[in-house]
Amino acid sequence: MPTVLGLEGSANKVGAGVVRDGAVLSNRRATYVTPPGHGFAPGPTGRHHRAVVLGLVRAALSEAGVEPRDLDGVAFTKGPGMGSPLAVVAAVARTLAQLWGRPLLAVNHCLGHIEMGRALGPAPDPLVLYVSGGNTQVIAYARRRYRILGETLDVAVGNCIDRLARLLQIPNAPSPGYNVEQLAKRGRRLVPLPYVVKGLDVSFSGLLSHLQAVTPKLLESGEATPEDLCFSLQETAFAMLAEVTERALALTRARHLLLVGGVACNHRLQEMLQSMCRARGAELCPVDDRYCIDNGAMIAQAGCEMLRVGQVTELSQSGITQRYRTDEVEVTWRD
Repeated sequence: MPTVLGLEGSANKVGAGVVRDGAVLSNRRATYVTPPGHGFAPGPTGRHHRAVVLGLVRAALSEAGVEPRDLDGVAFTKGPGMGSPLAVVAAVARTLAQLWGRPLLAVNHCLGHIEMGRALGPAPDPLVLYVSGGNTQVIAYARRRYRILGETLDVAVGNCIDRLARLLQIPNAPSPGYNVEQLAKRGRRLVPLPYVVKGLDVSFSGLLSHLQAVTPKLLESGEATPEDLCFSLQETAFAMLAEVTERALALTRARHLLLVGGVACNHRLQEMLQSMCRARGAELCPVDDRYCIDNGAMIAQAGCEMLRVGQVTELSQSGITQRYRTDEVEVTWRD
């Protein structure tokens, strides 16, 4: 397989990584962090990425021990994601590809997660649970597409967790999801929350709006602590995910469950899915934390697969798209 530089920048993390023959040679990343109680807006996030991305590229090439002439392609995240951060990374990728005379490879962000998971783990054809700040999908491969069997009908599970972190003024460093997970370990009371599953789909908006409505009263009265609320959110949301994933395992008869995306780092989610998989005789395959979080190496890995079969991107077709569904991509590199 070829050597590819991958650039990721669909949200608040920007990364550059180099992959060769399925091996990660380097994986550099920087995160735009906002104060407690605040999210990240497209404009400031894009400006952050613009300030650091070239330094990340230099560091990634240096760590990998490669020069531009050693690269066979430049891959970047085409979408989905936030417009300004995507545009910054795409502009850098186009410039480098033309400057170095290398093919350009526009990668679907979701497929980057999946292909990195397949490359690192023992599951060549798994059922996929993709959980992040912007996406929540249950996915299976069939007939040259990653088919979405189920998904969130509104907000993603990671966004739901982040919104609770903002509500509770939990710090955003190293990430709000990680800090919510740590607080949840000390929770003792399970607060009843809306639980919405529709077939293979889930809905988190009711859960979130309920939390926004009752949290001030619960905290003021002492009926619940911030730890209790974090615990309750995780237990409820993750139970919903485990239910629809178990249903999908029964439907597909898959023997492996690949867990990808930023929320896949959560150990409580892994525990719940592990218990469910054992009961079904399936194997849980969580991706290493370094590659669960958005990173350039996963984009490079997907780019390697595309380049291997000649699926390159013309400059005129290299525009970004904020809405780019997983099942829009023809997966020409798989049988």
